[in-house]
Amino acid sequence: MHKFWLIRHALVQKTALATLYGTEDVPICGDTMAAQAARYAALAARLPRPARLVCSPLSRTQLTALALFRAGYPEQAPLIDPAFIEQDFGTLQGLPMASFDTRQEEERHPFWPIHAAETPPGGESFAHLIARVGAGLEALLENAAGKDTVIVSHGGAIRAACAYALGLTPHQALCLQIDNISLTQIERNVRGWRVLSVNEHPSTQANQTAVPRPARPATAA
Repeated sequence: MHKFWLIRHALVQKTALATLYGTEDVPICGDTMAAQAARYAALAARLPRPARLVCSPLSRTQLTALALFRAGYPEQAPLIDPAFIEQDFGTLQGLPMASFDTRQEEERHPFWPIHAAETPPGGESFAHLIARVGAGLEALLENAAGKDTVIVSHGGAIRAACAYALGLTPHQALCLQIDNISLTQIERNVRGWRVLSVNEHPSTQANQTAVPRPARPATAA
């Protein structure tokens, strides 16, 4: 059995949020990261120890890993794996997000700037992203020395990992909500793949622990 702990990177700067940045190496918002120190500490405490750490080649994932180290997670040199980079939007990257709002309903996904089946010029479709991320997960499985891998990645790539595990279509995968510095857990065991949690937050964990277990009904001896 092997478990993947998937973390979406820190929030990027407001100027970058206004564009379709995709695989561009945009800066993170340092003020937001500092304000969310408690959330990083809760996430660092939640992660397994020991575990292999993987980041995408983009600085926003690696800076998120550094924030987790500052929050108390044991420091290590991450494996940089391009399989877990965000969807490549090709020539559409850098365009204002507002420009996609003018598309007709059938030309885009309700929760994604382009259609789920669309291949942007010079880029990749979401189906290609699912295949790429799936191949990356399988490769990590083959080289796994322990039982846990932490991957700091991107919203699209984490949706793609869930799609690979569950056999979702691109449209279905893009309906999943993946927030910044949220946690998603996927497991591969002898029976196959399964998703254990999606878009976890410290508040989610608190709610789970606060709910009492129902008492068992009395039974006759």
